Amino acid sequence: MSAAHQAGATVKERAELALNDEFLRKAVKFTTERLRSGKLKASAEHGNWEEWRERGRQIRLHTIAHLDYYLNLFVDNARANGVHVHFADTAADAVRISLAIAERKSAKSVVKSKSMVSEELHLNHALEGIGVEAVETDLGEYIIQLAGETPSHIIIPAIHKNRYQIADLLSKEAGETLQPETTVLAGFVRKKLREKFLEADIGMTGCNFAIAETGSMVLFENEGNARMVTTVPKTQITLMGMERIIPSWSDLEVMATLLPRSATGQKLTVYMSGITGPQRELDADGPEEMHIIIVDNGRSLQLGDPEFQELLNCIRCGACLNACPVYRHIGGHSYGGTYSGPIGAVLTPALQKNVAEWDDIANASSLCGACYEACPVKIPLHDMLVSLRRRKVEAGYDNKMETIGMKGFAVITGQSGRMGAMLKLGKLGQKLVARDGGIRIKLGPLKGWNSYRVTPMLPKQTFREKWGTLEQEIRHDLGQMDPAIKSRMEAIVKNRSNGKGGHGHG
Repeated sequence: MSAAHQAGATVKERAELALNDEFLRKAVKFTTERLRSGKLKASAEHGNWEEWRERGRQIRLHTIAHLDYYLNLFVDNARANGVHVHFADTAADAVRISLAIAERKSAKSVVKSKSMVSEELHLNHALEGIGVEAVETDLGEYIIQLAGETPSHIIIPAIHKNRYQIADLLSKEAGETLQPETTVLAGFVRKKLREKFLEADIGMTGCNFAIAETGSMVLFENEGNARMVTTVPKTQITLMGMERIIPSWSDLEVMATLLPRSATGQKLTVYMSGITGPQRELDADGPEEMHIIIVDNGRSLQLGDPEFQELLNCIRCGACLNACPVYRHIGGHSYGGTYSGPIGAVLTPALQKNVAEWDDIANASSLCGACYEACPVKIPLHDMLVSLRRRKVEAGYDNKMETIGMKGFAVITGQSGRMGAMLKLGKLGQKLVARDGGIRIKLGPLKGWNSYRVTPMLPKQTFREKWGTLEQEIRHDLGQMDPAIKSRMEAIVKNRSNGKGGHGHG
């Protein structure tokens, strides 16, 4: 477990650790910039990107609004294909079902393709607890598994590590020094994992999309490991968030256009596998037995909530992380949960019923709206973050000092006389702490700001104090003005003085 995951730490404390980790900051900045630039280029080349975004949004809105219908349709069709379908209300239920399958199969090892749901369930630890080896086969997931860490990005789990750190990890596993070259490192992992694929009793996957009309599940990947996971072991377990449904294969065309471009800037993912049931009589490969575990774990809490139902529209592309100025500085582990970035800052509190333990990550945002602009299905994450902050205050978890400060601010600014008096006091008081034209003291509310910036001094004259001189200058300029323009300006001023508004169109 990384230092950023210290028990009881706040998002601010975890972020402080990340900001002091030079390797992490450089690695995250480099990769997110590359992904973001790739996404912008790919969407621009597409031509009518905004139309496809809206189409994707409509598909997701429709599906989630009728989730019960499409889930039932999917389950009926999947079972007709020979799939064992299980429902898990909680993380504990999903873990229990998975372990029961492993024990019934007397499994010794499980190979896994990338699955954020399995990370959400902490399933690897549970499998190890009953003596089953769980091996991540996605390169990034394999790296962080060796490091004893959790993913720090939805798409690129090891985004926070550079090739030298990765080479050190893999060298320890290899028992020899491996050069920090991509071909060398990937070659070692490929050879190592090939043995694991052949030995595994169970293959475990996530699910990018489930097709209701045929009971199929679809996996997007770039490495080919998911195809090995779903074809070599005799038993397959797929962990699927209940919201992963889309109605039809024609809807998949839209998602197959949006997701790769948004995630990595690719026009198409390298491998897209559609799996409809276990191995059939004439099939050359595939699992003999297939299980799909449909996981709720807090997702249904968002249904019917006008502020958060759209959260279930997420297609897990990671574009919001790459666009977020906060994530790009502090990385994923600072968020403290399975999901990071803007989507994690909303999803984790929402799934956890917005308990106080997770409330603080809703503050890890500048509310700039970059996440919304990047999202391929237009989820208004910035609005949701504001809603979470409001709910936090309404639930009594507000910062008392902040509340007192805002009430004081309201009293001062509510009357011009008080405001003017405070500005005069401020101008006198700042002489005690100002140096070289700025205030650098790190005390009270200025501590956080002045740790990285300089607070500007109050000017010698406020705008109100300057207004007398400015008014005289304006009157002088009016006297020199073209009569027609002057007449229009005087009419505008007169209308505003009489409360009639007016914008001076003419």
